[in-house]
Amino acid sequence: MAGTAVLGRLTWLVAEVVGLVSETPRVRTIVLDVPGWPGHRAGQHLDVRLTAEDGYQAQRSYSIASPPGEPIAITVEVLDDGEVSPYLAEELREGDEIEVRGPIGGYFVWEPGGDEPLLLVGGGSGIVPLMAMTRHRAATDDRTPTRLVYSSRRLEEVIYRTELEELAGRDDGLKLFLTLTREQPPGWEGYSRRIDAELMREVAWEPSQQPAVFVCGSTGFVEAAAGALVELGHDPLRIKTERFGATGGG
Repeated sequence: MAGTAVLGRLTWLVAEVVGLVSETPRVRTIVLDVPGWPGHRAGQHLDVRLTAEDGYQAQRSYSIASPPGEPIAITVEVLDDGEVSPYLAEELREGDEIEVRGPIGGYFVWEPGGDEPLLLVGGGSGIVPLMAMTRHRAATDDRTPTRLVYSSRRLEEVIYRTELEELAGRDDGLKLFLTLTREQPPGWEGYSRRIDAELMREVAWEPSQQPAVFVCGSTGFVEAAAGALVELGHDPLRIKTERFGATGGG
């Protein structure tokens, strides 16, 4: 049975683009209809494969943005030297088909109903798997006390900004903390520095509360954020991290 499940996850499926959402000038969400999709958990990712007319293939991994039980969605940021992301984020149209396989990953996942509070820390497009968790929490009416700390360069680059603000306004135990590291609009009352131990001391749960911690972003961001939490006394074994790598998009 286990072998069958693994083979099922590794099978390439044809996915049709059924929706496109511009999140920021350089980021787009792609909603997919994937016949045969086995279902996923919040925090997992999938592989995307593109095949050119001459047979050349390119493959990248993307976090799943949608919660379990909803149509598969990935959110793609254009990378200047990217081979796949410019096509997905700028050229793909509704009705087009791409190949996907997944879901992949069983470590960086969250399930509702736990006893411990939740701390989500994201940088840039590292918000994507954390958004799947946040949406899953909302969709299941879970009331786990949650703090979401999101670092972006400027306000117009905050992915899912309107939805995040709406979710944080539901008064169901979710608190949103934004920090803009490069540029802040007039009257900005949020944070305006990179995530460090001082900032985390102000916004994170106390180590004694033993929160479940998920950190996602670039390697440098993850190392800084996770390091700051360990410095404050959080158990490294309770900090799950996911880094952008060579297969994280391009």
